[in-house]
Amino acid sequence: MPIVNIQITREGSTPGASAATAEEKARLIKGVSELLRDVLNKPLDSTFVVIDEVETENWGRGGLPVEQFREQQRSRSSE
Repeated sequence: MPIVNIQITREGSTPGASAATAEEKARLIKGVSELLRDVLNKPLDSTFVVIDEVETENWGRGGLPVEQFREQQRSRSSE
C-alpha cells in the first residue's frame, strides 16, 4: 500500500489564486497513482495520496524564507 505525500506551497498557479484548485489536486492524485500503477504495478485502490499545502512563510530554500529566496533569484536574473 503506497502512501505518497506531496508538499506544495499555498499559492495559486494563476494570478489571483491563493491555493491549488481542487481540479489541480485531483490531477496530481490521479497522475501519481497512475505512475505507481504503471511503474510498480501498484493497484490504484491501494494507493494513498496526501497533499499538504504549506504557507510560504513556512517554506525555505537556500537558507532563506522562500519569498526572500525568490526575490534574490529575480535580482540575480535582472543583472
